[in-house]
Amino acid sequence: MGWLWAIIVGFVLGLIAKAIIPGKQHSPLWLTTIFGILGAVAGNAIARGLGVAQTPGIDWTRHLFQLVAAIIIVAVGDMAYMSLRGSREHRA
Repeated sequence: MGWLWAIIVGFVLGLIAKAIIPGKQHSPLWLTTIFGILGAVAGNAIARGLGVAQTPGIDWTRHLFQLVAAIIIVAVGDMAYMSLRGSREHRA
């Protein structure tokens, strides 16, 4: 069940990150989901490192770290995807 939640959270974080980033992102939905999962993992690690691993109730601070990490990873990942995709199209 943990993997299912990771995919759902990654999907939601990836979509929110894509909506926040200005301009159009060209990465496919499956890749955005993976970027969102990586953002959730990175956000959790940062929160744990800062001592905000778990609080009573909703962990808004941890969720904020996850979202910021997802935004960064989606933006950088989309640039890398377009760079690789563009270099492949020039070779063909």
